[in-house]
Parts: sequence; C-alpha cells; structure tokens
Amino acid sequence: MNFWKHYFFAVTVLSVLIVVIVYHGHVGLPGAAPRPNASWDGGPSLDACAWALGEKRAFAWGRAPRSPLGRVPCRDYLLRAHYITSPLSREEAAFPLAYVMVVHKDFDTFERLFRAVYMPHNVYCVHADAKAAPEFRSAVRLLLGCFPNAFLASRTEPVVYAGFSRLQADLHCMRDLVASEVPWKYVINTCGQDFPLKTNREIVQYLKGFKGKNITPGVLPPAHAVGRTKYVHREYRGRGGSYVKNTNVLKTSPPHHLTIYFGTAYVALTREFVNFVLEDQRAIDLLQWSKDTYSPDEHFWVTLNRIPGVPGSMPNASWTGNLRAVKWIDMEDKHGGCHGHYVHGICIYGNGDLKWLMNSPSLFANKFELHTYPLTVECLELRLRERTLNQSETAIQPSWYF
Repeated sequence: MNFWKHYFFAVTVLSVLIVVIVYHGHVGLPGAAPRPNASWDGGPSLDACAWALGEKRAFAWGRAPRSPLGRVPCRDYLLRAHYITSPLSREEAAFPLAYVMVVHKDFDTFERLFRAVYMPHNVYCVHADAKAAPEFRSAVRLLLGCFPNAFLASRTEPVVYAGFSRLQADLHCMRDLVASEVPWKYVINTCGQDFPLKTNREIVQYLKGFKGKNITPGVLPPAHAVGRTKYVHREYRGRGGSYVKNTNVLKTSPPHHLTIYFGTAYVALTREFVNFVLEDQRAIDLLQWSKDTYSPDEHFWVTLNRIPGVPGSMPNASWTGNLRAVKWIDMEDKHGGCHGHYVHGICIYGNGDLKWLMNSPSLFANKFELHTYPLTVECLELRLRERTLNQSETAIQPSWYF
C-alpha cells in the first residue's frame, strides 16, 4: 500500500515539473508568435519581468546568460545570439544611422547594447579604450569581426573621465564614419553602459522629425559649470587612476568670439555637420582651445551647433531633444530615486527602475551593469525586441525571436 502511495505521489510531482518546464520553455512574447529558440544560455521568463515591474509575484532570474561568442563560428553566433540580419522596413533601410560607441570595460553589457542597436544597414564604429584590459579589447575585436558594417576606430585614446581624451575618442570614430560608404543620415554617440529604450524604427522616425537639424541639448552655462571653461584644467594619469584637475589658471577667451554653451555630451549629428566639425576653422580652433577644459564634450557640440548658418544648426534650441534618460543623484525629487546604486552621481539602474525607464520618452538610457542587475537589462531587451518585431514589414526569421 505504501509503495503505491509513494508511486502516485512521485508521478504527480513529476507531472507538475514537466508542465512547469514545458511552460517556461515555450512562453512567447505577448502578441508575437511562439519563440522557436532559447535565449543564449538561458534568460528571464516574462513572469520574472512582470515580477520586477510589480505586476505579479514570480521567481526572479539572477544570473546573466553567457554569450556564445568565441565558442562558435560567426554564422552560428549570429543565429544563437538572435541578431536581426535584414532591414525590417523600407523606411529604416532608406535612413541608415551611424553609431559611435566608446567602451572601456564590462564586455557583456556592451555586447547587449550592440545587439540591441544593431541593424545590417547601419554602420558602427567602436572606440575601445587604449588602457582597457587586453582581454576586453580582444573580445570587442572578435565581436566586430562578425559584422561587415562594424569596425574598431583607427585611432584610440587612453580615455580619462571628463578629460579631452573622451572628446577625441568620439572624433576619431567620426573621422572614420565620414569615410564610410554607408550613406548614413545621423550619427549617435553612445558609451558601453547605454541601452536603447526605442526601436531602430522609432529612433529613425524621431530623428526625421528634426528635418536635418542637429540635436545637442544645452543652455548657457549655469553657475556650477562656468569654471569648467574659465580655468585651465589638466589630465593626470598615475597608478592611483586618472583624473582632471583645476589649476586655477585663467584661460584665454574662446576663439572667433564664440559664446560657450553647456549641455549634454551625447548628441545626434547630421553627416554635413560632422564634416563641418572636422573641416571648418572655427571648429578646429574651438577644439584646440578646449584641450585644457573640464569635460569639453559637454560644451563642444552644443557651442558649435548654436552658430547661425552651420549645417543643421539650432541657435535657440535650449534642452530640445530626448536623447538620454539619466537619473542624477541631485534630482531625486524629479525622478523618484535610484533603485540600483549611484556611480559619479549617476544611477546604475536596478529592477525597480524598469517602469520609469519604459515610460521614458528618451531614445536611450544611461547607465546599466548586466552582471549587477541582469534582470533590468534582460527585461528591457525582451520588451524592445517584442516591439521591434511587431513593427516589422518583412518576414521575420525564426532566429530573431528570443
């Protein structure tokens, strides 16, 4: 009698386990066809993402899946990593984008960013920090070797936070991109801890709405930023790290009587404006003048884009343009606080930030760490791919589903 009781109990438990495994192995994206492939070496179920969003209780997934990069040939990697390999609409194919991606660590987070923004008709230049770990640089090189429209910058810098070298890194890639045969319309600069909040098609439609204008959000310098260009600053590199220090020596006036503005380092620029930046004497002289300022990428783009008559200029733009969602530590009254942790006063997003991110009008958000908060990145990635495929006007390949 005890034998049969134990037998039926075991069969019942096994049946329940099979149902659970089958359910979680075949759950698809809402409103999309069932996914035929598993994501890399595993990933969160939509139940886990719903839990993170506070929609219902479920088990949270706690580990970042490992990339197949390097373990399989490129062709298999593209399939197993679910890269989109064809344009999804005529509108997107007719409006290619260029990306500058400045990276220095955390390859797995960068790989997710790259996959999220990758489209075969766009073009991508990656600047891998000259002082980054050799293993990191090798991984980046291996990744880009799988794509004909992605490459490493021809020149690299040992980037110092808030230093001139950060601006140089962007410019090195832009020089390479203007030489590209891809007829890109806008270039967007990113860092390795960014992640898109909008699909490629949504980004294209947003940029087309500016009708050839550059997006460089900024204003006249507020009080806390005046000293950045008023005094000479120096980059210092040593065993203890790299940093920029104010020497309290007054700088000369800006060249060509330019009015210096203050704004975001992350911009969206037309190809014509990039050519102007690289060739016009006013831009060249401003670049030279900016070498000993603090965080020159926060005044360089916005200052040049305020010059009347410059290609795509917006002299009276103010903070126009929703390019980046950032939670600053001194603005918690506006964004409701960081559910991850702060680095340099910027929130590294945690699971509790997902609703805020998904409701943001911005094209991108900064910053993410895949291995610290894997569910945050994975859930954004799932929702983004769902919208991307739902917007497609072409036949969807089975490997494009997560």
